[in-house]
This record gives sequence, structure tokens and C-alpha cells, in this order.
Amino acid sequence: MKKLFAFVLTIIIALTTLAGCSGSDKITIAIPNDTTNEARALLLLEDLGYITLKEGAGITATILDIAQNPYDIQFKEVEAAQLPNVLQDVDFAVINSNYAIDAGLNPTSDALGIEGSSSAYSNILAVKEGNEDSDIIKALAAALKSQQVADFIASEYDGAVVSVVDEPTDGYDPTLDYSALAGQTVTVAASPAPHAEILAIVKEILAAKDITLDIKEFTDYVQPNNVVESGEIDANYFQHAPYLDDFNAQNGTHIVSAAVIHVEPLGIYGGKQTSLDAIKK
Repeated sequence: MKKLFAFVLTIIIALTTLAGCSGSDKITIAIPNDTTNEARALLLLEDLGYITLKEGAGITATILDIAQNPYDIQFKEVEAAQLPNVLQDVDFAVINSNYAIDAGLNPTSDALGIEGSSSAYSNILAVKEGNEDSDIIKALAAALKSQQVADFIASEYDGAVVSVVDEPTDGYDPTLDYSALAGQTVTVAASPAPHAEILAIVKEILAAKDITLDIKEFTDYVQPNNVVESGEIDANYFQHAPYLDDFNAQNGTHIVSAAVIHVEPLGIYGGKQTSLDAIKK
């Protein structure tokens, strides 16, 4: 009986070890856990040929919409801002450009694969519904849509951030009476990079008209919308329209786009692996 027990125990240990080895061989890819950015990540991986999504899965796709996963990729859903922090613990991570840049990653040179500059994911200036036509917000939007900002984006980010403004302004809205706005302050919630960096250019443009831009930096995707909804802050600049639409639907908020400024292509970065070839091994 003891010999039989020892034999069975040996078999169990062997099987457990084999199962553990099999699991450890899986490629792990961390992706954003919010609805729209998770879909972007999965669509990028589909474009790269690593997965196939169910027919009709689009900008709200999740891992449940994966129809084929031929390389048995294991997905780890992570809050978008934390993806650079977990990169060293996974094989790859799909990271938004703003968080990649803030973490010292260069999307144009460090990313192993990058999505196209789809205008569907253009980053916007967002405000509480009803405020989009106020003079101070129009002044802010005109400065963000300026040639100065477009030139800064082109020179500073080398394709990692792309302006989508078709007809840049000189920084000012000709329909506004800037003398009436002099002395006012407008507050904007933004992620540190690239949004707060871009807003630094806007701050100079508005300062020339005696308008103060107060930039409040946030490192998450929730509070910037909450403080605009509450009226604590006038506007925010950190998100794309599909994310905002989903946020409004999920939270009952009433935030709208006041201007469309730029797009940040999503990229896949190497963590434990340095080449995407590892996925197919």
C-alpha cells in the first residue's frame, strides 16, 4: 500500500510540474483594462496577426471577443496608467503613448508594433455640457488648435503624437473680445505627458492676452472627468472621444468635446521579451 501511495504521489507531482511548465511557457501580454483602450489593444494585436476577434467586434471589444488565439497568449488586464510599471513582469504590454512617454519610452523607437493614427481615437478638450460655447473655453480651444501647438507636437514627439487640426489658428479666436477675458483664469485637468506639456505652450499663448491657464496634473483616467463634472475644474485634456462616451454612459456624467486636438497611436512594448517573434515560438 505504501508503495502504491508513493507511486500515485509521484504521478501527481509529475503531472502538476508539467502543468506548471506549460503555463509558464505562455506569452503574457498586459493590456489596458478600460473598455475602449482594451479594444484598441486587441485590434492592434489582430492587425499584427496574433489573434482574431469575433466578427463585428469593434471599439468596445474585450478578451471575451477573441475568436482565435492560436499562440495561446495569456492576457493581463491592467489599469492603463500602471502598464509601464508592470512591463518588467510580463512579456509584452500594450501602452497608451501618453503613459509610454511619461515612463521614458519613445513610441517611435521603442514600440515593437504601433497602431495607425486613427482619427477615431483623437484626444479632445472636454468640458461640462453647456460650457462648450463659453468665451473662455473658446479661447482655450483656439490656443490648443494653434499653429504653435501643431509645430510643438511635430517637433517634440516625432510621430508619437500627431496633430489632427486641419486648419491651425494663430492662437486666437477672431470672434472673441479678449479684453473682456483679461484677468480670468481657466483650469484644465491633464495627464503629465503629452497633455500638460502641450498645455504649457497654450499657457504662453493665453498669457499674451492676460488670461491665466492653471494646469492640474492627474495620473488616472477617472478623476479628470469627475472634477469637470463637479465644476471644480473647467475642462480636461487627456482622453479620446470613445473613452469619454463610454465614461458618460457608465457614470451618468455630462461631459462633451469642445475641440479635437491630436491622436496618440497605441504601441506594444517588450518586457521580458525583446522581439515579437517570441509570440510565435
